[in-house]
Amino acid sequence: MKRFAKWGLTMPATIAVVVALVIPVLLTIATTFGEPKGAFSTYTAFFNSGFRTNILYRTLRIALITTAISLVIGFLTAYVIARMPGRLKSVAIIAAVFPLLTGVVVRSFAWLIILGKNGIVNDTLMSLGIISEPLSMLYTEGSVIVAMVYLFVPLMILTLTGVLEGIPREVVEASTSLGATPIATFFQVILPLAVPGLIVGAVLVFTGSFTSYATPQLLGGEQMMMMGTLLYQRAMVTFDWVGASTIAAIMVVITIAVVTIMSRMARRLNPMAV
Repeated sequence: MKRFAKWGLTMPATIAVVVALVIPVLLTIATTFGEPKGAFSTYTAFFNSGFRTNILYRTLRIALITTAISLVIGFLTAYVIARMPGRLKSVAIIAAVFPLLTGVVVRSFAWLIILGKNGIVNDTLMSLGIISEPLSMLYTEGSVIVAMVYLFVPLMILTLTGVLEGIPREVVEASTSLGATPIATFFQVILPLAVPGLIVGAVLVFTGSFTSYATPQLLGGEQMMMMGTLLYQRAMVTFDWVGASTIAAIMVVITIAVVTIMSRMARRLNPMAV
């Protein structure tokens, strides 16, 4: 009876997920195998194109760099916040996640003003005499990565703060009392216990940056096209729906593969984490 009750409670949500998410994704992937030239002809054409593979490698590179930087900044910030007293901690968390209250387009557009030739950075550097003419910082990988890190670090902080707060102080104090140095305590106690939050945060940042559209479009343009902008171009500009479905299928497979690799790394760092 209890088993049927559990199924009854979870069935509506399961059906909703299958109908709204799983079936559309499977139908999208299925359309890529119906070409007359062969079931895998669309994928062969994609990987035989130097232009498209360069976009794929660029997207992977930017997403991984964004994830790595966000992990470092987010972990250090979350660690400081987790050790703050109650009221100050609340203020710090609000300040950290406050940018999430504005839209992605607005936050990305702000970097056009900051990094533009007449922007804040160039004006500051010229006023200090460091440069004699404005630098071209927009439409580069660096500008896209900076904006991506700014977008996703709040998610990383929010994820890691709760995990780090859950680490008992007694465990850290016991490590110190047994003669462990602060560095040894960090790598042997704090880091393994924080692995669940690190993996969740890394997955959120990677999937968000790998599939991002607005930020690469605004700050990367045609020169720094990524998979999200290529997908939009194929679907809405050239109306190549099969090509767009192929790009979407490749993005789904890569995302699942990266998440699987991260989960295995988590098990090695902390077998009890996942």
